[in-house]
Amino acid sequence: MLTLNNLKPTPGSKHRKKRLGNGESSGLGKTCGKGNKGQKARSGGSIRPGFEGGQMPLHRRLPKKGFSNARFRGTVAIVNLSQLEAFFKADDSVTEKELRAAGLVKGTCTAVKLLAQGELSKPLHISVDLASAAAEQKVSSAGGSLTVLSKSTES
Repeated sequence: MLTLNNLKPTPGSKHRKKRLGNGESSGLGKTCGKGNKGQKARSGGSIRPGFEGGQMPLHRRLPKKGFSNARFRGTVAIVNLSQLEAFFKADDSVTEKELRAAGLVKGTCTAVKLLAQGELSKPLHISVDLASAAAEQKVSSAGGSLTVLSKSTES
């Protein structure tokens, strides 16, 4: 039975503290495992990442070229019909606010897009930024309505 008086650490999890400078025969005396002289033997002596001993570092030798719009790209939150089927009742109004409340849209996004994965058996009144043609067809065949706020097809 395991009680407080017979608790022991896992074998191999406890190590003896490295005691530096305790005589030459200890193996870590005199220079304390730092070798002889030099920047790395000094107190506080460390070399920053990417430093190449004064040689022009690689990140400065390589040419800088081109431009990327990646940091300005918007993110599109994806919502499928199967998710709407599980979270909403018949004749519910579905907007981004309701989708966030249900936990289907999280974080920052520039648009919400409805995709046609799954089936929709109840009429819903959906208002989203983007929607696929198949999703529009499935929503209308279920008796619901779909309002697409912006007709851009970027995603």
